[in-house]
Amino acid sequence: MKLAGKTALVTGGSRGIGRACVWALAKEGAKVAFTYNSNVEAAESLVKELELDQHEAVAIQANAADGAKAVELVDSLIEKWEKLDILVNNAGIIRDGLLMQMSEENWLDVINTNLNSIYYYCHAAIRSMISARSGRIINISSVAGRYGNPGQTNYAATKGGIDGFTRCLAYEVGRRGITVNSIAPGFIATDMTEAIRNAAEKEITKQIAVRRLGQPEDIANAVAFLASDDAAYITGQVLTIDGGLTLGSGM
Repeated sequence: MKLAGKTALVTGGSRGIGRACVWALAKEGAKVAFTYNSNVEAAESLVKELELDQHEAVAIQANAADGAKAVELVDSLIEKWEKLDILVNNAGIIRDGLLMQMSEENWLDVINTNLNSIYYYCHAAIRSMISARSGRIINISSVAGRYGNPGQTNYAATKGGIDGFTRCLAYEVGRRGITVNSIAPGFIATDMTEAIRNAAEKEITKQIAVRRLGQPEDIANAVAFLASDDAAYITGQVLTIDGGLTLGSGM
């Protein structure tokens, strides 16, 4: 129970990597709130599962790209729990397509959800963490931010931006007892990657050194570690968790 007495917020926490992060933090003793965009059933189901396992959890419907909602949400959690110790920025979407065919709407949707949300939630939470001289911020990035993928100029731009944001903020708040790190997953078996898996899972697996797709728990376990006191001297880092997908010549 390395996070006993801690409070946490996970954006995009009702499914996939976010859901696994919620569980990992709760199992280590944290009280966990998570946001979801539209799937009420999935969010309510997760809360019930956590409560049955004797964990305190709160689900909050919020569009990650809504800056005003981020402030309202964080303030309400600090009022409820008197602090916010851990922030996991996980919310993200894909709108893949070649740039010459990409609409401005698909560009902006991805930028607003994946990158602007990092600013909104960090900006809302950081003042409280600075006052407490303690905090853990973990941003979920992607190997695409470093290596790129055709058809993902919008997505890769946001993930590369997250990594740069992480390094800069780590410099700004390190002396206040706050760590800021990024995790860059490789190919993880989630709803978001289902279409690609259905089309080419065997070929993708051959490119991964450990010869299997990643599971959401592979990322969540690292999130729980970075949120703990065991990781107090780790900040400004981008931790790649891809099973060796990007070894050698890259993706």
